[in-house]
Amino acid sequence: MRIVSRFLLLGLIVALAQPAVAAGPYNIHLPASSQGVDPQALTLVGAVQHYRIKKGDDLLELARHYGLGYSELGVLYRNWDPFLPPVGAEMTVPTLWIVPNNHGNQIIVNTGEMRLYYFIKNNTQVYTFPIGMGVLDFRTPQGKFRVIEKKVKPAWHIPKSLQAKYGMAYMPPGEDNPVGNRWMGLSHYGLHGTAAPMGVGRLVSHGCIRHYPEDIKKLFDMTPVGTSVEYVYEPAKIGFRQGRIYLSVHEDVYFKIRSMILHVLTMLEQRGLADQVDMRKVMQAVEEQNDLPLDITRGGPGAGGLALNTSSP
Repeated sequence: MRIVSRFLLLGLIVALAQPAVAAGPYNIHLPASSQGVDPQALTLVGAVQHYRIKKGDDLLELARHYGLGYSELGVLYRNWDPFLPPVGAEMTVPTLWIVPNNHGNQIIVNTGEMRLYYFIKNNTQVYTFPIGMGVLDFRTPQGKFRVIEKKVKPAWHIPKSLQAKYGMAYMPPGEDNPVGNRWMGLSHYGLHGTAAPMGVGRLVSHGCIRHYPEDIKKLFDMTPVGTSVEYVYEPAKIGFRQGRIYLSVHEDVYFKIRSMILHVLTMLEQRGLADQVDMRKVMQAVEEQNDLPLDITRGGPGAGGLALNTSSP
């Protein structure tokens, strides 16, 4: 009996050490029109989870375990020490996302929320992965690209602007190589892994997109050369599920939005939704900017937001 218990305990430890299955694929149904509410539309995917903090936990490892970038947890728990979260506190794990319009592309990189979306099966399913991206001095750009090359265990030919920093022009494959174990080139920029997983969900690179090693392997294996990729900057998104309207608002990390409330109101007006939403909930989403999708539909049943426990026990 004691041996069985040991095996069960070992299995639990191994399970917690592996990343949770949060990437998908998720079933989706993109709206048939850019106006109004399509009752068949399904662009809200995933589900909120909960976790009780244990001794030895830290938010960076928990974020990776649940398929999140650090910022997705950090924005909810700003008052916590990420390396010493309060033992016994119950966390809301925000594994819930609004899928952006893919504009006919197979991959959308939304730098406005530090997340990548990979559309499959004629846009009826989607995978999603957290990313790290360019610092303020080397902002990840917007634009349309294609995957032009793929490399396993790539070397890094260091740009001239960074050679003084690293003291070399060429870095061979290895554990210290910043591009990790997979590289997908998009002309000057690329999608790649990382030797420093804690940078996922942060502004860390010189413009390229970084992934957790397990995520880039999955994305690499799925993605053929020639795949269309678009980089967008959408810190506010509108989504739909069961005829309900949802809004998620993220921090404007690149300071591109002069007024977030005006930006969101314009989005709602352009989609013909302004008279179908509860403006108090819209204001709540804009004020909190906590990334979590909020049901903003006027009247009737609905989630009406999520109660977040961010205090110590």
